[in-house]
Amino acid sequence: MEQKKLTTHLQHGLNGALAVPGDKSISHRALMLGAIAQGTTTIKHFLSSADCLSTLRAMQDLGIKITRDGDNVSVEGKGLTGLKKPEHPLNMGNSGTTTRLLMGLLAGQSFETELFGDTSLQKRPMRRVSEPLAEMGASILTTSTGTLPAKVIGKPLQGAQVKLKVASAQVKSALILAALQAKTPSTIIEKLPTRDHTERMLQEFGAQIETAADHLAITVQPQPRLLGQTVIVPGDISSAAFFIVAATISKHSEIVLKNVNINETRTGILSVLQKMGGNLQLENKSTGTEPAADLRVKYATLSPIQLDEKEIPAVIDELPLVALLAACAHGRSILRGAQELRVKETDRIATVAQELRKLGVLVQELPDGLIIDGRPAWDINDPILDSHGDHRIGMMMAIAALRSPEALALKKPEAIAVSYPTFFSDLESLITLGEEESK
Repeated sequence: MEQKKLTTHLQHGLNGALAVPGDKSISHRALMLGAIAQGTTTIKHFLSSADCLSTLRAMQDLGIKITRDGDNVSVEGKGLTGLKKPEHPLNMGNSGTTTRLLMGLLAGQSFETELFGDTSLQKRPMRRVSEPLAEMGASILTTSTGTLPAKVIGKPLQGAQVKLKVASAQVKSALILAALQAKTPSTIIEKLPTRDHTERMLQEFGAQIETAADHLAITVQPQPRLLGQTVIVPGDISSAAFFIVAATISKHSEIVLKNVNINETRTGILSVLQKMGGNLQLENKSTGTEPAADLRVKYATLSPIQLDEKEIPAVIDELPLVALLAACAHGRSILRGAQELRVKETDRIATVAQELRKLGVLVQELPDGLIIDGRPAWDINDPILDSHGDHRIGMMMAIAALRSPEALALKKPEAIAVSYPTFFSDLESLITLGEEESK
């Protein structure tokens, strides 16, 4: 695709209300749990992004009937032993979530499965999943460098106590899916608490799973039978975060983001914004398996922030946006403990530093983070920005461009479809309403 011209010189801010797409993490998990449950699972407000469609196609290749009508999906579950050996290797696309969770799910099956992905995914580390799964008796063969393509040799699994070496919801979820199929109970111990969508959803499907008071130890009982459910997917806070930041850094802005997931393991970006002096209110709160609320966001003048490794897991997906907030604040921000960002779709520490420097932001790259000297006005060094094939970097730069005094363009904008296919049209709708409000 050619470069995309970005909206710059934003004069009138963002205005209006927007319902962001369904939560990516929950959409992935609903497909998988629906497949291994008994009966029909109905998923409402499903995210039809490239990553989630990788999961959908993989479950179909494993013999599960799935029908999709817009953002409504019906999954005809076949139970934990109902999956079938696929006729060909499974294509994971660019989806690390699909890959890592499937490794756990397929480890306890009765057949072998081969997994492969695109060029970007095949560089990402998979031993962080295969090694802890091996403690339960799983057999997963990766390349000599611990990457895809991989072969999952399904076999009976044993319960175990497994201590995770990285704070990763994907790794934890893979182990939970394997533990459901083990002969005896398992306990998974995290380094730091991570998003708990798998645990919450499994309890709704009837699994016996218990999280300790410290939110670090998860005990999973072998589960002979899960029951299909109706899953209503709230708006994805990781998608909403781009508009939260856009409104915060753009003068004259006031927006409402409807029915956004406010699970406490995902609201790190809201806590960061509050600490930096942001103007955000939660309205119309609802409770359920996943709590949600409307988010009202207005423009604000920001103060710098310091984050360490204890606070990073709650904002791991939004850290490029935290860097952008820091670039717009008055003073020096320090982000540490984020070495996990070096093994995402890109090395996000390096790419964030590289792209923000194009905007004239002073950025120092650290092994595990960034030091950013923020200021209210930028001097553009390079008008050609680059997503590096990473959806979150692409969206972050499109938001940053709103403050640019010069015309900018984005290379590889198509990467954004991985998680948010309608991002540019949704952004434009809020800009258009801002222009109309100013008349």
